[in-house]
Amino acid sequence: MTGSRVVALGHYQPAKVLTNEDLAAMVDTSDEWIRSRVGIETRHVAGPDEPVDELAAHAGAKALAAAGLAPADIDLVLVATSTAIDRSPNTAARVAARLGMGSPAVMDLNVVCAGFTHALATADHALRAGSATRALVIGADKMADVTDWSDRTTCVLVGDGAGAAVVEATAPGAEPGIGPVLWGSVPEMGHAVRIEGTPPRFAQEGQSVYRWATTQLPPIARKVCERAGITPEELAAVVLHQANLRIIKPVAQKIGAVNAVIARDVVQSGNTSAASIPMALSKLVERGEIESGDPVLLFGFGGNLSYAGQVIRCP
Repeated sequence: MTGSRVVALGHYQPAKVLTNEDLAAMVDTSDEWIRSRVGIETRHVAGPDEPVDELAAHAGAKALAAAGLAPADIDLVLVATSTAIDRSPNTAARVAARLGMGSPAVMDLNVVCAGFTHALATADHALRAGSATRALVIGADKMADVTDWSDRTTCVLVGDGAGAAVVEATAPGAEPGIGPVLWGSVPEMGHAVRIEGTPPRFAQEGQSVYRWATTQLPPIARKVCERAGITPEELAAVVLHQANLRIIKPVAQKIGAVNAVIARDVVQSGNTSAASIPMALSKLVERGEIESGDPVLLFGFGGNLSYAGQVIRCP
């Protein structure tokens, strides 16, 4: 049986930056209030003429360029998103059309903030089974479309963007670059994070999510490392879903990755849902903070109170 590996990454954010001071002019909040509660300083926000598939396509094009591949080299496109407005064509099909691909399989996955790690695992499984040879896996969300900008409890959290990974099969017998996934959910607590209604709006029970994330997720993340055959101390980086700096710090500490770089892209980008992990990882690689072959823990969590994680080798 073959394995798979991530060979290249790419990310994209809209040009418009919304600062805490900008938000303070819109709702009853302040820079100090936002920084002290969620650790966010800025976020990027897409305009009405920038649909989520456009964000995804930009990130995908950058990942393909970094891999030295043509769009025709991809035979599977997976897009993790929960903010696509249209049902069909799905976001993956629209990305494939924008990039001028041939005839790839195209699928969207909606697991909200854990979407990218679910999609990466799905691509890994497809490549291992031989039903695809190269996949483009994208996490993309336009939270601006589902946010009530008069609600200070949610509008201060969100941002828009996309991150992408090119994944290819490894030769039989070669060490795989994507470890086993550990995934699950807490269905009875799905109400804690919601995007629902007409028009759809993002809402969450912040304290419930905080308690769940900081108490229940660290032992699951350590088990992800165990499945990959490494200890937390061996990790070069930890890339958690960029939900809130007050969640990222204690969860990373409890995992025990004492030698790892901890991604903190939430400070500049806000919570970008499915885009947060690939975008943060792409930036770590772009800045040279981790090296090729380094073991990196990816761990998504959030909507549906779903979670999924795997250890990968840095491209």
